[in-house]
Amino acid sequence: MNTNSKQNDNFKNILPYLVLAFVVIIVIVALNMQGSTVNELTTGELITELEENNVTEITITPRSSESIYYIEGKLEGYNATESFTSKVVGTELDNVLALIEANDVAEYDTNADPGENMVLYIIINVLPLVLLVVVMYFLFMKLASTNKSSMDFGRSKARLSNENDKKSFKDVAGLKEEKEEVEELIDFLKNPKKFEKMGARIPKGVLLVGPPGTGKTLLAKAIAGEANVPFFFISGSDFVELFVGVGASRVRDMFKEAKRNAPCLIFIDEIDAVGRQRGTGLGGGHDEREQTLNQLLTEMDGFGENEGIIIIAATNRPDVLDPALLRPGRFDRQVTVSLPDANEREQILKVHAKNKVLAKDVKLDNLSLRTPGFSGADLENLLNEAALLAVRRNKTEITMDEIDEATDRVLLGPAKTTRKITDKEKKLVSIHEAGHAVIGLKLEDAQEVHKITIIPRGMAGGYTMMLPKEEKIAVLTKDELLAQITGLLGGRVSEEMFLGEISTGASDDIKRATRIARSMVTEYGMSELGPVQYEEKSEGVFLGRDYTKSKNFSDQVALEIDEQTRKIIEECYEKAKKIIKENKDLVFKLSDALMKYETITKEQIESIVTTGEIKPIEKAEEDTKEVEEKEEKKSPRGRKPKSSESEEEK
Repeated sequence: MNTNSKQNDNFKNILPYLVLAFVVIIVIVALNMQGSTVNELTTGELITELEENNVTEITITPRSSESIYYIEGKLEGYNATESFTSKVVGTELDNVLALIEANDVAEYDTNADPGENMVLYIIINVLPLVLLVVVMYFLFMKLASTNKSSMDFGRSKARLSNENDKKSFKDVAGLKEEKEEVEELIDFLKNPKKFEKMGARIPKGVLLVGPPGTGKTLLAKAIAGEANVPFFFISGSDFVELFVGVGASRVRDMFKEAKRNAPCLIFIDEIDAVGRQRGTGLGGGHDEREQTLNQLLTEMDGFGENEGIIIIAATNRPDVLDPALLRPGRFDRQVTVSLPDANEREQILKVHAKNKVLAKDVKLDNLSLRTPGFSGADLENLLNEAALLAVRRNKTEITMDEIDEATDRVLLGPAKTTRKITDKEKKLVSIHEAGHAVIGLKLEDAQEVHKITIIPRGMAGGYTMMLPKEEKIAVLTKDELLAQITGLLGGRVSEEMFLGEISTGASDDIKRATRIARSMVTEYGMSELGPVQYEEKSEGVFLGRDYTKSKNFSDQVALEIDEQTRKIIEECYEKAKKIIKENKDLVFKLSDALMKYETITKEQIESIVTTGEIKPIEKAEEDTKEVEEKEEKKSPRGRKPKSSESEEEK
């Protein structure tokens, strides 16, 4: 900020106090004048009073510029607040002065001509006018700024990205297929004549669909950066206002501005805020939102042409969008930005680890295998939490201890280390978690146990980290689903079998197991009721999720669904009982290890399974380093061979 702007700000801050002082002075003068009585006398009346010797006080003020003398004073019988004034022309002043000298008035005074004192003249006559002009000026400026902002009410809120925010595909790790889908958009923006020559029409709009945090906004920025064209970005909620028609006006203004900068890109984030289906919901439509959507549809593919303007929108709720928005000519192409796989997670971790100081024991490829289901935002948050923990612990680099702790913090929240836990509660939690772990270790189709802890986090008193043996896209078999239910019930079975009582700690396990079992019956066709879908998850646009869950069955079938769900749960419960009973000793060994160490890792769990006792943490780390060194010597490039990696995964 420069010196002039600072002076203007200071003047604006002082101005209200000046105005207040001026008002206070006027009020004081007005209060002083209030109650006073001033009688105006003609020259003849003044001479008469002087002749009768009734004048007790008199003051003469000359005005040489006007040849007039202003006379003030008091007469006999006047009270303290009463006085008289009179104007005397220069030719009659001699008579007045003679009478004053003859009567010997007690208090007689003559003021100087105020016209001769320029400073006093300015203060009395000019300063009030200047103050009035200044006050009126700022009032008009305030009014003008208010009118200007009201005139801009319908202007677009789309902002043009600056040069510092430019991204490229190098900044977007993974998303190989998604990048290929948008390559031709970049090519078109760079060389549109090549497409026109072939008669090809480039998509007017691209809809990026995917879970939150998968990189939809980052991909849109990279497209604009690769094409090197202006990039306008706006949120869907910026269109919707209280007054009907404002959103539509903003859409028109946005496209008008985009045409001036064509070719360009417009990115609308969270388009479901304005693009929801029209005419739905309990209360009917929403006039402002629907008018905004209608204007957007018209601008994208209406009577006018928007050459060189490509719209990219992002949402994680494509099911609620209006069908007219998704038809060819508007959003011609949908690109699904899914959660990253192991290889993509490793690339994302490398991008976010560029400015992190990682220890030698941190292997990003191993970390990517331990984080299935994590989005790009989750991975960035994971490394950031690890860096914060390293700083908090006064370390010079981020080790696997911080990575493990950060993983737990992201999944469940910070550990409650200060919470006082009784020995009875600690034993119950250790038996419960050992039951989960034994199912994972001994059941063929169960997930792999990576970590067990009885340290409370969030709402959980402890947890067992179980990850898939092989990462899958979306397909699960019936045996794998049954194994998941059996693993969830393992904690409850272990409590009942070895402690002779059950607790509320298994409530979330039972909830998840019941949800999986009911989905197997009603959605997946994995029960005796056959391959029939009885329930369909069709979330309404404005109604809640539970209100629009369609149920295409009778009351009799509803009873059978409940019976089949209960049957699946009971069969898995009996299987869990059998496995835990056969591995009773392993349950107690895992429980004892948890009572001693509170947290045990995959290597320590395998040590208990094979040798019956746990290795010290230092010894386990030394063994791991020795194995890694041997593998690096065998590999020509210092990396593990693919065969050894696959064996470890198995």
